Amino acid sequence: MTIRTRVENPADAPATRRVHMAAFPGPEEADLVDALRRDEAWVPALSVVAVDERDLIIGHVLMSRLQVGEGRALSLAPVAVAPEWQRKGVGDALVRAALAAAEAAGEQLVVVLGDPDYYGRFGFEPASRHQVTGPFEAPDAYFQVLRLGGYDGSTQGVCRYPAPFAAV
Repeated sequence: MTIRTRVENPADAPATRRVHMAAFPGPEEADLVDALRRDEAWVPALSVVAVDERDLIIGHVLMSRLQVGEGRALSLAPVAVAPEWQRKGVGDALVRAALAAAEAAGEQLVVVLGDPDYYGRFGFEPASRHQVTGPFEAPDAYFQVLRLGGYDGSTQGVCRYPAPFAAV
């Protein structure tokens, strides 16, 4: 099994949508990705796909811009892997590639709402430890942040997600 990751290009959008439609029970995540592409929160260099040895897209991860207090950060969402490729390390490779790209871009902070056991392996920890809160009720362990190398401690406060997230 050979997989590699790369930055998504515009021609990948239909295949990326198919992956999201297959990975989730409804169209909400696929619609979110499409809406984020049209939003100012879109960061093209932080939309990453995984491809197999035939260069078919088998997974996708997206980071988009969000506000935290008066600062800015990134939201890691959604992450999708084609069902036949799940539990084979594709999601792990995608998240690591996206985080490395964010780090290389000089970003400071990444926010995720997800399983603490899964995201903890990448270094995410409860957001409350860094004075970051969500705009919604979520268990403390599930609303998490990852401080990247450029983090200076000033990005604190309530997260404000871009408008497309309101539809999910």
